[in-house]
Amino acid sequence: MAWYDEAIFYHIYPLGMLDAPKENSYGEPVHRLRELKKWIPYYKELGINAIYIGPLFESVGHGYETTDYRKLDSRLGDNDDLKQFVKDCHKEGIHVIFDGVFNHVGRDFFAFKDLKQNRENSRYKDWFLNVNFWNNNEYNDGFSYENWGGYNLLVKLNQRNPEVKDYIRDVIKFWVSEFDVDGIRLDAADVLDFDYMKMLRQVANEVKPDFWLMGEVIHGDYSRWVNDGTLHAVTNYTLHKALFSGHNDHNYFEIAHTVKRLYEMGGNRPDGLRLYNFSDNHDVERIINKINNKAAYYPVHILVYTLPGVPSIYYGSECGIEGRKEKGSDASLRPALNFDNYKNAVKENDYASFISRLSKIRKVLPALSYGDYRESMLTNRQYAYTRNCGDSCVIVTVNNDDNQATINGRGAKDGNYVGALSGNKLSVCGGNYSAEVPGNYGEIWVPENEAGALIGDIKEKPIKSAKVAATPVSIAPVSIAPVTIEPVANKSDTAKNQDIVQKQDSQKTQQTTKGGAAAKYNLDVKYSAYNPDEIASRNDYDAMTIEELQVAILEKMAHNGSVNDQMIKTVMDNVYLDSLKNWVKSFR
Repeated sequence: MAWYDEAIFYHIYPLGMLDAPKENSYGEPVHRLRELKKWIPYYKELGINAIYIGPLFESVGHGYETTDYRKLDSRLGDNDDLKQFVKDCHKEGIHVIFDGVFNHVGRDFFAFKDLKQNRENSRYKDWFLNVNFWNNNEYNDGFSYENWGGYNLLVKLNQRNPEVKDYIRDVIKFWVSEFDVDGIRLDAADVLDFDYMKMLRQVANEVKPDFWLMGEVIHGDYSRWVNDGTLHAVTNYTLHKALFSGHNDHNYFEIAHTVKRLYEMGGNRPDGLRLYNFSDNHDVERIINKINNKAAYYPVHILVYTLPGVPSIYYGSECGIEGRKEKGSDASLRPALNFDNYKNAVKENDYASFISRLSKIRKVLPALSYGDYRESMLTNRQYAYTRNCGDSCVIVTVNNDDNQATINGRGAKDGNYVGALSGNKLSVCGGNYSAEVPGNYGEIWVPENEAGALIGDIKEKPIKSAKVAATPVSIAPVSIAPVTIEPVANKSDTAKNQDIVQKQDSQKTQQTTKGGAAAKYNLDVKYSAYNPDEIASRNDYDAMTIEELQVAILEKMAHNGSVNDQMIKTVMDNVYLDSLKNWVKSFR
């Protein structure tokens, strides 16, 4: 067990939060970072025990075009300010990780300045990739070079150069000795050289016990990066996308199949892939703007806190603040915050109160950090799973419908449970349970013998209903026109009987025309054209239609055991192409 196994992260973009100028004049330090000290009690109240902060080091603009890796950005203060911030956090039991921008540097980086001045004679010319002195660029350097993302502002380092490796190795050692940092989030890890990452992991293993390396990776097989030789974790963008689209589309299949695929990627072990889970960050729009129904904030964050992985909250989102990309700028995603507006948020803001509650629940229940994951029930709008650790079983139920729903789950350990959000009771017998869950909400069911402290808190300060949001959702009343029922003309009994016979004959005719998947699974007659055996023999899932994918899934289920009516209904209710593709690919 390491500290990051039980971490609850708070993500800070300091240049934005502390209202630093957009461009660095490289003047005298302005000690903005000192302002964070007064926020630390607030972070504790939220239940935060880890902070990811960055970028921090001297740069010319947004922070990712590093000028000096050993100097705090002068817009934020000096090195003593950063040293004190980490020290203050450690006093309160909060670990701190920095942004490590080791893929590229800014044009004011000392080695690149030497290259501009001395060209072919620069001893640093091999520190950068594909330098071509027969070319030019928009800065009129008289040479070109490989950049990151198409921006010559970001000069790509030659990560196979031994001197570059030694330099970055020394930077990490400096950060640990100077600031006592506990880990690093690697920017653009999905384009880092793998041998370079192995070097970074070696350094991490040497500098400090449980030093954490987490990488920014968007898509792909996360196990390529997360393993004993490279990184401890990566950003879970796959789940991030599923969280908002799954709620907007009322499609819990997308979320559940994403989780299943990631869990299998980690070898079906809770410690296989301990990914960094988030609902938003400094590069994507705020979650409150991405969900169609503001009330979905509640089930989204129940999932962030209870699914396998390490939860993170982006600064301000614990209060439901807004932020959209505007005119190609990320500025509104990275706003300045006034502490006076947030110091009482846990008491006054329903979202912040809810996040604080989730943090408390996660800390009390080891199963949410170390337990396995088992799906317990799944429909378009309801989803349940268990997290099991030793003799402890935690049941999580979420509801993506506006109305209360009954979730009939299976596979839980027998016994009496208590809702950690509501205090309601739940009984599990023979592994089965029936839980009532409010609309756009959820519950974390805890074994009664583990719920003592949590239940005491509920009695002292109940969590408000999901229907009471910090930003109420206004729903206009729907005008329903009265239904006029036309009187039916009198028919003789004989005519009525003829109608009944004709209807029965029509049904019989329809049944006799059924074939293929329609006959096998008692589906609508349109499925008669689909041959289950032929579809099962194919693996071109990306080319299949919705109907073909549904039949393929039913065939996969049938191969694993009997298929009941409820299973058929669950498959037929899912009419989302991407979700069905993910589902059928998840079978082994």
